[in-house]
Amino acid sequence: MSEGPRNEPTFRESVDLMYNRAVALMDLPPGLEEKIRVCNATYTVRFGVRLRGQIQTFTGYRSVHSEHMEPVKGGIRFATAVNQDEVEALAALMTYKCALVEAPFGGSKGGLCIDPTQYDEHEMEQITRRFAYELIKRDLIHPSQNVPAPDMGTGEREMAWISDQYQRMNTTDINARACVTGKPLNAGGISGRVEATGRGVQYALQEFFRHPEDVAAAHLDGSLDGKRVIVQGLGNVGYHAALFLSEEDGAKITGIIERDGALFNPDGLNVGAVRDWIVKHGGITGFPDANHVEDGAKVLEQDCDILIPAALEGVINLSNAHKIKARLIIEAANGPVTAGADDILRSKGTVIIPDMYANAGGVTVSYFEWVKNLSHIRFGRMQRRQEEARHQLVVDELERLSSDKGLGWTLSPGFKEKYLRGADELELVRSGLDDTMRIAYQSMRQVWHGRDDVTDLRTAAYIVAIDRVAKSYRAKGL
Repeated sequence: MSEGPRNEPTFRESVDLMYNRAVALMDLPPGLEEKIRVCNATYTVRFGVRLRGQIQTFTGYRSVHSEHMEPVKGGIRFATAVNQDEVEALAALMTYKCALVEAPFGGSKGGLCIDPTQYDEHEMEQITRRFAYELIKRDLIHPSQNVPAPDMGTGEREMAWISDQYQRMNTTDINARACVTGKPLNAGGISGRVEATGRGVQYALQEFFRHPEDVAAAHLDGSLDGKRVIVQGLGNVGYHAALFLSEEDGAKITGIIERDGALFNPDGLNVGAVRDWIVKHGGITGFPDANHVEDGAKVLEQDCDILIPAALEGVINLSNAHKIKARLIIEAANGPVTAGADDILRSKGTVIIPDMYANAGGVTVSYFEWVKNLSHIRFGRMQRRQEEARHQLVVDELERLSSDKGLGWTLSPGFKEKYLRGADELELVRSGLDDTMRIAYQSMRQVWHGRDDVTDLRTAAYIVAIDRVAKSYRAKGL
């Protein structure tokens, strides 16, 4: 990541600046404007774990930005850069994100200052369980009050440990599994959660390309087919977004940027092969069939149609914004474009699909998982076979009419099989996510095109989200 100039706003300042820009265009009472902006509470915990013959002390955070709806929702990240400012900014983004995609949660975020690569699995379990214990006993992890999820440096494994820790401490809570989302399937998880954020990025782009007027605003035309895409960060989000866009939409992944440099191939890269190489070798160095660029950040500046920053915040900043050639940027990570860079890019005519919307696939499918845990039944279990039986009646009747009347109809190859199959949990999750991403985009688009004083999607997203939070507070009598 290239260092921004000294006058670069921090991530938290960026969120506040963008919030202020949107609020200036709204008619909110000053007191409510302040109430929505500030973080309700941040709990800092410093706990010890006996490791390798001595006690090591760790610092963790859980921040609650807004309780206009409960439970509050937000990931827990394990990273050395975790600090209170970052966690509070991410919690604020979660509030707006949930409001934008109509997930009934307030915003929260958690973090543990740790480098997970320095500990083995057993040590990580001890540390995670102890962190979870500190939060659970203060109701900062609770199915009806505060529901974490995976984030940078955490995944299904950590969520399973946290869920089990909660169940050990709350043996009579029938809804205990709903205390976290992003769990493995066999521990109360949901199909499609691992791919959810990347899948959401794909659905966001598909919806964007359904509107020729919006595509033209980004100086592009046509569909996603053949579009040149550069992805920064091939972690869970970047990998799934790149894979789906290349395999299902015909996009060409021309650049992949990782910690140890970047790969570039104008003819397109095989995303699956690159991912396999990273898993096997720990980085992209040595990958065949592509040019290796040592200074990976330079590839952000390569000519492409769509740029997907899917790793850290602040990678596009005052030092490189004027060199970015992408016509469309979709923020798969949280805060990859700083407030200063955002101004430069907007003045250049670059269209940015903001993080608040673009990476909301994760919290949307987390919402579905939470609902599944509370209902204690997997999606599709009740209706799937009944759906198949009803479709079978239609097919049988069509075939009977064809033979009785001598019409000579034949059903298209594969139609019968596709039509007869009832939707399983994964298909229902994808359907719900697609619907969510479409409706959320349309709500932003309405503000973007419907108001002369709103010239970009980020401001539109903030206006939609803040308005919904304000309405919740007003309904509470505030």
